[in-house]
Amino acid sequence: MTPGSEATAAAAAIAGEARPSARVDEGRSLRIAFAVMVAFFLLAPLAIYPIFLMKVMCFGLFACAFNLLLGYGGLLSFGHAMFLGIAGYVAAYLAKEGVALEALHIGAVTLPVGISLPPFTPELAILSGSLAAGVLGVLVGLIAIRRQGIYFAMITLALAQMVYFFCIQAPFTGGEDGIQAVPRGKLFGLIDLSNITAMYATVFVIFVSGFLLIYRIIHSPFGQVLKAIRENEPRAISLGYDADRYKLLAFVLSATLAGLAGATSAIVFQLAALNAVHWTMSGEVVLMTLVGGLGTVFGPVVGAFAVLGMENYLAQLGAWVTIVQGAIFVICVLTFRRGIVGELSRWLRKPL
Repeated sequence: MTPGSEATAAAAAIAGEARPSARVDEGRSLRIAFAVMVAFFLLAPLAIYPIFLMKVMCFGLFACAFNLLLGYGGLLSFGHAMFLGIAGYVAAYLAKEGVALEALHIGAVTLPVGISLPPFTPELAILSGSLAAGVLGVLVGLIAIRRQGIYFAMITLALAQMVYFFCIQAPFTGGEDGIQAVPRGKLFGLIDLSNITAMYATVFVIFVSGFLLIYRIIHSPFGQVLKAIRENEPRAISLGYDADRYKLLAFVLSATLAGLAGATSAIVFQLAALNAVHWTMSGEVVLMTLVGGLGTVFGPVVGAFAVLGMENYLAQLGAWVTIVQGAIFVICVLTFRRGIVGELSRWLRKPL
């Protein structure tokens, strides 16, 4: 047995993984569910507004990234919107303004830099936004990962509020107006994203790629160890696993993927605004994950569709929309205790 398989077996033993035959059935059901999801997003534009579907895919990826941290790592972050928002700001600014830095002022010292780059192409802007979210994830993770439970959640919330106030004050964010009229540009200098079909196809590819990456992480030896730490951290540590290192890596991966969703959203809607970094956005992604099914592969996508669908189609109720949404959430929590996908999976007796 190789070291990697030993690690997987040990982690699976801690986490209570199913027998090989059960894993074969799980793989088959997951492939069928994935095919259904892909078919839905390919055919849905024929009947549903494509802009709404692109929003669902962006926030579905955001919820999947959050679920990687909470559902499989057991870490509840109340400030995950900071990664979504900061990536959106970076991508929007670079796509619209590019980079112009003549000098760097450090105290009384001025260092000549002389960097001047034109506006970034959309793929570079999205990658830059994701990278910025990943770097922020490292900084926040190094501070927050030393605590657990409610203390971890409160630290992430406090740091997210610091990022929110930074975005209000920073000159490049546009303050309360945000960054507007962000050009979509041409993908790889060839594909004009002002065409709605091209934009939809790009978002679809990004969403599916991010989703598959998260699926691979979950079902890798790293994912098995992460689930083992979630289930019984002291035992995982006693087997020689560095729990803090695994949790930090999971946090950074989740932050980067959340940033990918935020950067893509900024290009799609040609806007980066403060609502993306507000604490209510962090609460919204928690709701998406819980309604869809915490710790399930497809739950966050279903939850994103459900929450955004209510926001979109109940908006005509005006001030009553919050009350109606709250009532629906209460009913969902009481009726679907494992979330929509979790209850469906239990009914079908097949993990989804």
